[in-house]
Amino acid sequence: MARSTLPIAVVVVTHFSGEVLRACLESVPEATEHDVRIVVVDNLTTDDSVRSVVERLPQVEFHETGQNLGYGRAVNYAVDRLGPEIEWILVTNPDTVFLPGSIDALYAAATADDRIGSIGPRILDSDGTIYPSARALPSLGTGIGHAVLAHVWPGNPWSATYRRSRAVETLRHGRMEAGWLSGACVMVRRTAFEEIGGFDDRYFMYFEDVQLGDSLGQRGWTNVYLADAVVSHLGGHSTRLASARMLAVHHRSAYLYLAQKYGAWYQAPIRAAVRAGLGARVALMRLRSKT
Repeated sequence: MARSTLPIAVVVVTHFSGEVLRACLESVPEATEHDVRIVVVDNLTTDDSVRSVVERLPQVEFHETGQNLGYGRAVNYAVDRLGPEIEWILVTNPDTVFLPGSIDALYAAATADDRIGSIGPRILDSDGTIYPSARALPSLGTGIGHAVLAHVWPGNPWSATYRRSRAVETLRHGRMEAGWLSGACVMVRRTAFEEIGGFDDRYFMYFEDVQLGDSLGQRGWTNVYLADAVVSHLGGHSTRLASARMLAVHHRSAYLYLAQKYGAWYQAPIRAAVRAGLGARVALMRLRSKT
């Protein structure tokens, strides 16, 4: 019997991701009893690792951007090329693997509630632990404390608050609303996505998912975590920022988000202090890397 087609496009952004991409793409058919569109957007992989994977999978649509657009802009690039029949955009990292039935579970829950703008699965790290992928929007104090201290003092109370979303029992069962959902795997209603202008392309990497959830919430949409849909993340979300360059990118995004959210004229001294603190942390990281 022929499989019916769901109005879903699975969008995967790659950058030298060939080693993990195949497992991700091959897990999609097991995650749904229906056909879905699969789109891979490559951000300037200069070897053939990604192309060699997609060429073995004729059902996968492949786009090469010719430059490194960053994560959010690459997703926007894919969405701009989708036909009107696509109603849901399932954005996922190339190092994720969908567990059986996960896409169908997301779709069933999403289409049962017209308020849902985005919905995300339970994400398991490589060691089987649950990553807290549904979180409250960061406050100014929490955002500053986490961004400045997370690398040098991982157990600080601001980072603990930033990472904590609900009790583990809640994350294992049921559903809940959140301020934002991890962009490692999130399905977004296309009309809601386009209503807010897609991912904010000022974010090259990091915080684009926070901004997405915030923007959806401001427009009256909800962001929902669904524990019944499960995805394995092979790379592990707890991987530390590997270089001063990536740390600088992270901090630029953190500052951009906080500056947007707290942009009143009287908050200018706070923004200046945040910028100085984040800059000092990057400088310290660079100094340590040279020793």
